[in-house]
Amino acid sequence: MHSITVSTLIPVLQTAIGPVILISGVGLLLLTMTNRLGRAIDKARTLADSLPHTPEAAQPTIREQLRIFWRRARLLRLAIILAALSALFAAILIIIIFLTALANLEAGWVLTITFVLSMTCLIASLVVFIHDTNQSLAALKAELKLDAALDP
Repeated sequence: MHSITVSTLIPVLQTAIGPVILISGVGLLLLTMTNRLGRAIDKARTLADSLPHTPEAAQPTIREQLRIFWRRARLLRLAIILAALSALFAAILIIIIFLTALANLEAGWVLTITFVLSMTCLIASLVVFIHDTNQSLAALKAELKLDAALDP
């Protein structure tokens, strides 16, 4: 191992800034996703509590909404897990950057794989999040009892 000086540490710190910014951005996405999950769960609980007091004719609509909220909660859970994994891989990437600099190792392939894993998880999370957005429109459609003629 060689000694680390400020002049050799500065480029390492500059390299680590990218993953740090990624973690910050993913943190904001996680905040949004957890808020959406909480709202979906609260709405599902409210609907489930109202079901026994709902007239028989209206119960199928509420049951359909509950199915949609269940799907949304599962989608949001998956999106949250994938986003958290993305942040985790970004944090691991920062550690690898520092360890390889400290030990003066060439481990570009490890850095590349870790970065690709982080980005893949982020992309998958965003795709699932988009799917949840579509499901929220399906819940609104069921709630408003829109017919197919109004759906473009």
